[in-house]
Amino acid sequence: MKPTQKRVPFWVWLEAHKTNPYGSVPDLPDEELADPRELERQAFIKDWGPILALPVRGSRMTIRPAIDEDGDLNWGAFGTVDFERYAPTFDRTKYKLGKLTEQWRDLKIRIDTVRHWVRAPEKHLVFKHALSGVLALEDILDEELREDVRELLRLYRRMRAVWDEIQRLREARRKRKEREVAAMFARWS
Repeated sequence: MKPTQKRVPFWVWLEAHKTNPYGSVPDLPDEELADPRELERQAFIKDWGPILALPVRGSRMTIRPAIDEDGDLNWGAFGTVDFERYAPTFDRTKYKLGKLTEQWRDLKIRIDTVRHWVRAPEKHLVFKHALSGVLALEDILDEELREDVRELLRLYRRMRAVWDEIQRLREARRKRKEREVAAMFARWS
C-alpha cells in the first residue's frame, strides 16, 4: 500500500507576485495611476470627439436624463411613473411632418447646387419657360443645358410635391387639434 500523500494547492507553489493588468510606472504607486474607466473615457473622447461635437437638432422634450461624469445616464426620477405622465405620446403626423420638412430642406440644397451647374446666361428665363410648359426640353439645342434643366425641373417638382404634402398635413393636424379642443370644452360644459 502506498503511503498517503498530502495534497497541496497549486497556488502555494506559485510565487506570490501581484501584477497590474494595466501596467505600471517606475517610482509611482499604482494608486496614483489613472482609473481604467477614465482612460477608456479619454480614448473615447479622442476618437469620437469631432463627431460628438457636430450640431444636432434637439428634441422639444423638456425633461432629459442627466449624464454623470462617467458618461452614463443617470435616470433618477425619469424611470418613474411621473416621467411616463410627462412624456408625450408618439404623434405620427408630427413625425411625418419632421421627416418631410427635412426632405424639403435637402431638396432645396440640391436645387441650389444644380442651379449653379447651369452655365447659361438666361438660365432663369429657360427654367421659367420650361416650368410653365412654354418651352419643351427638346427645344433646347445644347445637350448639357437640357440635362441640367431637366434635373432642375425634376428636383423642383419633387420639392413642390413635398411642400404640398407638408401643407396638407399641417392643415389636417390643425383641424384634428381643433376637434380635440372642442371635445374637451364639450366635456367641461
